[in-house]
Amino acid sequence: MIDFGELAGGTGVWWGQAAAEPRPLVDALLDPARERGPLRLFTGLSWNERLASALAPGDEMISYGGLGSLRDLGDRLQVVPCHYGAMPRLFAEGRLPADIGIVTVAPPDAHGQCSLGIGADYMADAAAVTPRLFAEINQQMPAVPGAPSLPLASFAGYVETDRPLAQEAVREPGEPDRAIAANIAGLIDDGDTLQVGVGSIGAAVLEALAGHRELGVHTGMVTDGMMRLIDTGVITNAAKPIDTGVCVAGTALGSTELYRRSAELPFRFAATSYTHAPQVLSQISNLVAVNFAIEVDLTGQVGAELSRGNYLGAVGGQVDFARAASYTGKRSVVALRAAVRGRSSIKFALDEGAVSTGRADVDCVVTEYGVAHLRGQPLAERRRRLIAVAAPEFREDLARQVAESRIK
Repeated sequence: MIDFGELAGGTGVWWGQAAAEPRPLVDALLDPARERGPLRLFTGLSWNERLASALAPGDEMISYGGLGSLRDLGDRLQVVPCHYGAMPRLFAEGRLPADIGIVTVAPPDAHGQCSLGIGADYMADAAAVTPRLFAEINQQMPAVPGAPSLPLASFAGYVETDRPLAQEAVREPGEPDRAIAANIAGLIDDGDTLQVGVGSIGAAVLEALAGHRELGVHTGMVTDGMMRLIDTGVITNAAKPIDTGVCVAGTALGSTELYRRSAELPFRFAATSYTHAPQVLSQISNLVAVNFAIEVDLTGQVGAELSRGNYLGAVGGQVDFARAASYTGKRSVVALRAAVRGRSSIKFALDEGAVSTGRADVDCVVTEYGVAHLRGQPLAERRRRLIAVAAPEFREDLARQVAESRIK
């Protein structure tokens, strides 16, 4: 068992997310046999299905959203609503737990440097301000050229493993997803630089871009769909104003093949302080941001966090990219299915009351029924256009709510 030292009550611990989650060390940290006080814990997307049962009484689990297994925590999850690009500052200011950090890294090179591989992301920024670091040195974490690295000597302890990195279980896109993707593909021109969210709609969007040319990528997470578009020559990054020739991202989210090939593909994994920085994104004049929502109201406000009172998403990087794409880039797109479980996703007012992305940062709202172009449109016209892309069975009721309201 690795020696974390004394873990007094209130000690703050963060660890890597998704495929870079150092599962063996997290399990050791939360081992019920370990003597420790209640901890303040932070991670992002977790696939650790034991997390809910592993937390001790008094432990505080903090995250930027309710992603993966964090949804199972219920009231034990404390969400910090923040833009993803703000997390480096929150760690630096001590507003997020950062007494101890746990990362997954590649084996050390000849100079004793351990690459963060496909997991740069917030981990690279948090590691720079965390006094005690521990590592899982995984033989299957690729040492991706150009990715941030940490010296082996910087770790207070480490374990060596040879285990597959966790893969994302992607739901196969349905017909509504593919119809949405076809509408989005019509908004993307050859030579554009893309940020695309993950999930079934994101996978469908990338499939729909098979006929495009000279696309580039600057995004939070690279996926299998992007790998396939590189293989077919669709993504070349040749027209990017900056980082020409490479896909820039914080992490990879997908299959073992994607992880294994990451060192040979034109990927540059960078810290969140670069991937989501406004001063960087403002230089990408051809940026098209494609993000997804749970609900959208009739003015274009986006809810991407809550459903029926439960956290299912996050603010994440949506605003970082949407604002840049709308203001200094080319286009900010928000997509969603028009209806879910018999309820309209286009609503007179957001059910959950939490605005993840403001209406001024949304240029287009896309459903399977079409595209609502909102940029430069007054509120009355926005309402008309959004009702037109709502599910047909809900349009009359939405129009009635508008007519009965005092809103003009």
